Amino acid sequence: MIQTVATTPYSDQKPGTSGLRKKVRVFQQPHYAANFVQSVFDSLDGFAGQTLVVGGDGRYLNREVIQTVLRIAAANGFGRVLVGQGGILSTPAASHVIRKSGAFGGLILSASHNPGGPDEDFGIKYNIGNGGPAPEGVTAAIHARTLEIAEYRILDAPDIDLDQLGTQILGDMAVEVIDPVADYAELMEQLFDFDAIRALFAGGFTLSFDAMSAVTGPYATDILERRLGAPAGTVVNGTPLPDFGHHHPDPNLVHARDLYERMMAEDGPDFGAASDGDGDRNLIIGHRQYVTPSDSLAVLAANAHLAPAYAAGLKGIARSMPTSGAADRVAQALGIPLYETPTGWKFFGNLLDAGLATICGEESAGTGSDHVREKDGLWAVLLWLNILAVRRQPVAEIMAEHWARYGRNYYARHDYEAIATERADALMTELRAALPDLPGRDTAAGPVEAADDFSYADPTDGSVSAQQGIRVRFADGSRVVFRLSGTGTQGATLRVYLERYVAPDGELALETGDALAPLIAAADALAGIVRHTGMDAPSVIT
Repeated sequence: MIQTVATTPYSDQKPGTSGLRKKVRVFQQPHYAANFVQSVFDSLDGFAGQTLVVGGDGRYLNREVIQTVLRIAAANGFGRVLVGQGGILSTPAASHVIRKSGAFGGLILSASHNPGGPDEDFGIKYNIGNGGPAPEGVTAAIHARTLEIAEYRILDAPDIDLDQLGTQILGDMAVEVIDPVADYAELMEQLFDFDAIRALFAGGFTLSFDAMSAVTGPYATDILERRLGAPAGTVVNGTPLPDFGHHHPDPNLVHARDLYERMMAEDGPDFGAASDGDGDRNLIIGHRQYVTPSDSLAVLAANAHLAPAYAAGLKGIARSMPTSGAADRVAQALGIPLYETPTGWKFFGNLLDAGLATICGEESAGTGSDHVREKDGLWAVLLWLNILAVRRQPVAEIMAEHWARYGRNYYARHDYEAIATERADALMTELRAALPDLPGRDTAAGPVEAADDFSYADPTDGSVSAQQGIRVRFADGSRVVFRLSGTGTQGATLRVYLERYVAPDGELALETGDALAPLIAAADALAGIVRHTGMDAPSVIT
C-alpha cells in the first residue's frame, strides 16, 4: 500500500560537490532522508517503469536508508531497482552498473572519504543516466524542491533482504540484488593486461593495498588476490565496516600513515596503494617514493598507451583547476588538448561524453577515464600495475625519468578544517575584493603577476560556472589557489593549493616543504589566513 506522508522542509539540504553530506544524527531526524529522496524524484521526469541503481559504501546507516530509498522508489513508479548485495556498491562500480544496465540513474549512499559511525558522516548523491554525478542544473532543482516539499510517497512493505542475491518484489517494482563486484571486475579485465600483471606478481613483485576498512576491500581482494594472483594478505583492512574501524578513510599521508611507513621501510613492498570510503580515490606510493595525485595523473597519462584500452592514444586530458600543471606538459608533448575544469567530477562528464578527453584527474586523489563517469581508485592502481608490468622499473625510477623529461611541479595542499563559516566567507570576500590590486604586489615568493577568480565555460554546452577558486600567479610561474571545499559536514574547509614548477635542468630533488616555503608565507600574507581562521597551521597537509 502506498502512503502519502505529510512533511515539512529542511533548510539545509543543498547538495554540495558530491551530493548531500551531513552528520548521521542529522539524517536520523524525522523524514530527513525521505524528504531528500522524494525531492530528487520530484525533480526528474520520465522514470516511470525505468531502472534505478542503488548502493553505498557500507557506512553506518547505509542499510536503513537503502530500505527507505527502495520503498520511496516503488511508490514513485520505478519499474526495477538494482541494489548491491549487502547494500554495497563502490561509486565507480555504481557508475558502471548504471551505464551497463541502461538505468535511468542511481542513488549512491556515501560521504566518500569522510569518517563513518553513529557520530560521524553520511551522504546521498544522485547520478544521472551516463553514470556521472548530477550536473548543477539538476542539483539546483533538487535543492529548490527540498525547500518546498510538503509530502512524500512511500510503500508500506517489509524490508528487502539485501543479502540474498536474486529478484524480490516490492509492490509493482522488482528489486534485483546483484553481486557488487562481478560487473566491475569484468570491466577491469577488458581494460588492462591481466596476463602481464599476473606475470609481475608471479615474479615476486610485492604490493600492499590498504582498503581502509571501506568499500574497496571486496573489489581489491577479488581482483588483486584471486584474479591476478597476488599473495593472500596483499589487501589489508579489506572488510567494509560501518565505522571504517574507527579510522578516517581518506587515502592521504595522514590517515594512511601505516601504509606510508610500510613503504618507507628498507624491506618495504615494491608498490603500495590505498582507496577511500566509497572507492573513488587513490593513494600511490612506491618503495620509498610517494607520488602526489597530480604527478600520478601525469605519469598515468604519459604511459597509458601501455595498457590495452589506451593503446591507440588519448583524445585529451582533463584536470581540475587546483590540480598541478604536470599533466599539461604531458598533453603538450602528446599533442592533445588539456582541459582545466572546476573541482567536481561532474565537470568531466560532458568532456568524456563528447569524446574530448580520455583521462581525468583531481589533486584530491581522484583519477579516472572514460570507462565510467566517476573517479576510480582501483582503476588507477591497476593502470599503475599495468605500467609497472611492462616497464619493469621501480616507481622511484619512473618518477625520476618523468621529471627529467617534463620537469617537476612541487605541490602541496593545506587544509584548514572546521572554520566558522562566517570567518571562511570573510576571508574569501576580502581576497576577492583585493584581486584588482594584487598584480605587482611584492611577496616572499616574488611579485604577483596575475590574480583572478576562476570561471569555467563548458566547451560542450556553453554553461558557465563562476567563482570556482581564487588563483594567484607569480612571476616565476608559481601559483597559489584558494578555495572553500564543499565536502565537509560542519563549518567550512579552506583549501590552499601551492605549486612551484622547476624545469628539467633545475633542482628536481628538493624536499617539498623547502621548495614551497616562500609560497606558504606569501599565501598567508595575501589572504590573512591566520588572522581570519585563528589557526597557526593547517589541519592537514597533503
